[in-house]
Amino acid sequence: MEPVRTCVACRSRAPKSSLLRVVARESELVVDDNASLPGRGAWLHPTIECYRMAVQRRAFGRALRVTTALDTITLENRLNGTVSI
Repeated sequence: MEPVRTCVACRSRAPKSSLLRVVARESELVVDDNASLPGRGAWLHPTIECYRMAVQRRAFGRALRVTTALDTITLENRLNGTVSI
């Protein structure tokens, strides 16, 4: 039986393998592909819709217990399929 996590955006439960784990490093959101980085993690469906909903709801700061503004551009570029230079 696979572990289940909740998406911070849409609040639906899904298997851990179908979600992305993100952590806050400095003031930037970093995707934790191996789910092994230390610290609090937030789980998100790998869709641009869930990303936008999470940003609109300010779900990342709340889930990660961060009071400063988080830079989400790297995560957005990854979900859009673009590469930041």
